[in-house]
Formats: sequence, structure tokens, C-alpha cells
Amino acid sequence: MNYQQAAQYLDDLQFFKIKLGLDSMNRFLARLDNPHHTINTIHIGGTNGKGSVGATLCSILSAADYKTGFYTSPHLSSPRERFRINDSYINKEDFARLLTRIRDLLGSDQITYFECTTTLAMLWFAEQEVDFAILEVGMGGRLDATNVVTPLLSIITNVSMDHEQYLGTTLAEIAGEKAGIIKAGVPVVSGAAADDSGRIIKETCEKLQASLYLYGRDFSGCRQENGENQETLPGLAQRRWQFRGIDGEEFDNLPMNMAGRYQVSNACLALTAIQLLKSKGWDISEEHIRNGLEQTSWPGRLESFCLNRNRFLLDGAHNPAGVAALKQALIDDFAWNRLILIWGAMADKDLAATLQEIAPLAEIIIFTRPESERSATGQQLLNALPESMRNKAVLTDSVAESIALARERAEQDDLICIAGSLYLIGAARDNLLGSLVNDG
Repeated sequence: MNYQQAAQYLDDLQFFKIKLGLDSMNRFLARLDNPHHTINTIHIGGTNGKGSVGATLCSILSAADYKTGFYTSPHLSSPRERFRINDSYINKEDFARLLTRIRDLLGSDQITYFECTTTLAMLWFAEQEVDFAILEVGMGGRLDATNVVTPLLSIITNVSMDHEQYLGTTLAEIAGEKAGIIKAGVPVVSGAAADDSGRIIKETCEKLQASLYLYGRDFSGCRQENGENQETLPGLAQRRWQFRGIDGEEFDNLPMNMAGRYQVSNACLALTAIQLLKSKGWDISEEHIRNGLEQTSWPGRLESFCLNRNRFLLDGAHNPAGVAALKQALIDDFAWNRLILIWGAMADKDLAATLQEIAPLAEIIIFTRPESERSATGQQLLNALPESMRNKAVLTDSVAESIALARERAEQDDLICIAGSLYLIGAARDNLLGSLVNDG
């Protein structure tokens, strides 16, 4: 297959619905000589923050001159965004060649989209002989396709309500699925709270004799306030923070390249993982850490920029915990005269809970629908909005129309915030900045 044919082949796999379980994944990887057995992996699960932690780790390890693979999901606009080594996405030739190999070996057997991309990542990282492969869980953990690895260490960022139709209807049930990535004797770094999620993770670590390093108990960090953190224009403020590690080691005045107070806890998880790698003999210096933090970015997650006379903030917040973090970041890190909110979400999300969190901040709310069969309609979003706020809402038929309307209505010092779904962020980012990779 050429690149376009390979991309279409992968896209067609979306007709095979989500399938949780490892049997077919293990069988198929065995037919490929188990490429995942040849690479050092770091496995990242949790509800929110997985991508930020992975991006931070990738940046620090790259700064230390390690060849570092990073597999993440979902993508914003191109499936190639899911596969990175250091700063480079997989090229079209390797993408097409490896997908052709997967297709030909499968024959008449079926595989899901996520199983296919996970297999592609394993093959590419093994072929490229990476020093590390950072793997982000797609959904849950216990039955996720990435859970075929026995990693150097596991990270569980946090646990909150999300994907209840697949993972369970209580925090304890969801935590049990997330804790499924914990392996016997493999250390775990976690930011789980002191609730049922933390209890489940602690009990699982004890049962499997896996050392647990817990945020707030074994390591911590805090933002260093200097009166300059709130932005009047995106990117002007230099955020700084300090870290206290598991062995008492402390770092002061660390750079933070991403907005949001929650990024401190995400960065703490990454730095604790780095400490554990150093304890195993990997050479990573303070200079590598600082340089890596300075260079860390995560597109579409509290990403702010100016375009002509308009100020934009893009964030993939899509569940109640993520939207609460977005709200706090808007209050802490950004200044605006009016907030114009462009919102689109998947119909299977808790529409009312997320909108009740963020809508009161907005002067104008523009509902739109990303191109996905799972997207909520504008009318569904309007119905989920408290009746007292519906007079400030407008419905649009497309992402492009919603952006054009927001730019038309925005005045000086207004902030256009686009959020609610990564599908929306991908479409909006393409419209405003272009794709992260060139698939043309």
C-alpha cells in the first residue's frame, strides 16, 4: 500500500467497534515475533494527564540523548501523530510499509483500529531500536491493547469518572481497571487521590509486591508564585516550580512550559519516573531535566496563541475532571475581557456536568459538531445547558463556521476558548494553524 491507501485501510478499521481484551493482541504479536519483548517500555495509564506526563518524559529523555519512542492517542488530525521518536513523527513510508505488513499477516482475521495502531507502534519502535518506548493506555488498562508489555515502570496519573459504559459505574470499579497495568515487582508512580482510587491502587501494589511512589506522600511539587504567572498575552509568562523527590533530592526554579496548575503534579510524576530510571543506572542529569522541561509541549492541551487580532486557547478537556482543570487554568493563568467559548462534545459524555462547570465563565457560547458519528448535536448540547444560560448560546453547523463567528464577535482582549472534545480541537487546530504533520 502507498500512504493514502494505508491511511484508508486504518480508517476503515473503525467499523470494528471497541473490543477490550488481550488474547487476540497476544496471538497476533506472537506471529510478529513479539517485537514488544525487545524494547524498554514505560506504561502510562490514568484518566487525565497521560499525554502531558508522556510528553514530559519524552522531552527529558530526548534531552539526555536517548532514542525515545512515544505512542499516544487519540490524534488531532493525522494518525501519524500517534507515533513519535524524539521530535520526529513516523514518516509516510514507514507508516505504509508497516501497515502493509500487518494487513498481509492478518489475512481474513479482524483487528480493531487501536489494536492495529498499537501493533504498528511496537513494530516501529523495535525496528528503530529505541532506548525507551513510552506507551499511553488507550482506555482503562487491564484489557487495553497496550497492556501486553512488562514495563520498566508503570505510571497511573489519577482516576476519575470517564468511559463508564466500558470501565464501570463507580470510582472503585474504574480504578480496578486502571490498576490492571500494575505488574508483579514493577514499580508504580501515581497521582491517585486519597479515595477509593488510591485505595485500590495501593491494594493492588501490595498484592503484586510492586513498590508504590505516591504524589503528596513520597514526592511533591509546588508552583513558585512570582506575580507574573497570569498571561495578558499567550506565552509571555515564565512559569516556575519546585520539586521534592523520593530520595529527598530537591530541584528549585524549574521551568514549566505548559499552562495549568495541574501540570505541576504531571511533571512531578514524570520527574519521579526519571529518578527511578536513574536508580537503575540510566544517565540523566539535572541539565537534561531542565532542558527537557523547557522544551516540553503538548499541542491542543491548554495551547494558547495569537492569530491576527484574536487570542485563542485550545484544550482537549472532555470529562468533568478535565473541564474542572480547564476552568481553574482559565482563572489562574489567563486574563480576558470576555470569554467566547466554542464547545463540541461526544454524545456519550456527561454533557450537563461539563457544561455546568465551564459555561458560567463564558459571555458567548458557540456550539458546534465535529465530524464524528459519536458527536453530540448542537441541540443536544443546548438541552444540556442550564435554561438560564441558553440565551447566550448559538448553534453552528461546522467547526469552521463556529470559528468564523467567534472571530467576528471577538473584541480586543477577548479570549476564544475551544474545548470539549479532541475531535473538535483537531479540526479547529487544522483550521487555525494547520496540521502537526503534512499528510498532503
